[in-house]
Amino acid sequence: MRKIEQQMITAIVKRQDWHKDNTAVYYIPATESGNPHGARSEIKLHNNIIAEMWYESGKLEVNVAMLRRYPTPTTKSRLRALNVNVATRRGVTYLNNEAI
Repeated sequence: MRKIEQQMITAIVKRQDWHKDNTAVYYIPATESGNPHGARSEIKLHNNIIAEMWYESGKLEVNVAMLRRYPTPTTKSRLRALNVNVATRRGVTYLNNEAI
């Protein structure tokens, strides 16, 4: 895992805002989110949300539309660092072993 990805994970765990180069984490407290599911962190790459971490449920939601649009090695690397099962085989991107 790259150092930038380790720092990204640390920011998510600590519920902190963080950014470096093309990657950012923005923590949104429950009081600001306006969402009954509570606090979350947005994980961004080139200012595009690639995933959201919902703290109350412990669920990580991948932005599938963004992954379809930008299935770059960097996007996949950041998601893999978050334990997302993403891969490309024969030019097709797979999320959890299903073509997207």
